[in-house]
Amino acid sequence: MASPDQDLAHVLDKDGVRLTVEDALATVTLTNPAKRNAQSPALWRTLAEAGRSLPGSVRVVVLRGEGQSFSAGLDRQMFSPEGIPGEPTFIELARRDDAGLDATIAEYQQAFTWWRRNDLVSIAAVQGHAIGAGFQLALACDLRVVADDVRFAMRETSLGLVPDLTGTHPLVSLVGYARALEICATGRFVQAEEAVATGLANLAVPAADLDAAVRDLAGALLAAPRDAVVETKALLRGAGDRTYEEQRAAERQAQARRLRDLAGVGE
Repeated sequence: MASPDQDLAHVLDKDGVRLTVEDALATVTLTNPAKRNAQSPALWRTLAEAGRSLPGSVRVVVLRGEGQSFSAGLDRQMFSPEGIPGEPTFIELARRDDAGLDATIAEYQQAFTWWRRNDLVSIAAVQGHAIGAGFQLALACDLRVVADDVRFAMRETSLGLVPDLTGTHPLVSLVGYARALEICATGRFVQAEEAVATGLANLAVPAADLDAAVRDLAGALLAAPRDAVVETKALLRGAGDRTYEEQRAAERQAQARRLRDLAGVGE
């Protein structure tokens, strides 16, 4: 957590990631446009650190990428025999035992897991290419606003790999099993119109209007009382794992908490 006297306008800036905080709104920016915001283990560690660094006042987090592309996926140097200095190569990873390999991938995944915390609403502002790890990072967020030039693609299968950065669960939840399989297995591009039509994106706007549209959405989210948004998000996130009757009961319990809180009555 940030200390009370820390300059919250500039919390973190390293490894291609910048975190800034203004009151209840945080912005995480990918800052390597020269490499189309390609991702590396160092970037993933810093994204995970950004999640841990958020002050308790933050309610909405915007994720964006500088330049023409949101994120074009893994840094291609990871695929080279020498890899990225200081990081394990793919060959070295493959030689680890099951427990070691599992632990390494789990560490990488931490960059993608905190965006759906119940106390936050996260918005990905996506322009240009969002490929592979870039696609999965956009999927890690609760909401996606896309520019009309967006090009999503899940290219892992084309490389002989599988999507392993937490993207498969939200993708199936958003577009259904059959379309998710087709998108992943073919590696094809999904553009703005299809993204909105299938529920992959909440809204598509001209690229010049992307930042303004995200600001408007963030403002609308911040206008609602925080506790009501937190309870509602928890209800919706859990709905898929509950029966209809269980969801009805969860609604009653959540509403009882809200009514008591509003009335100042303890349970």
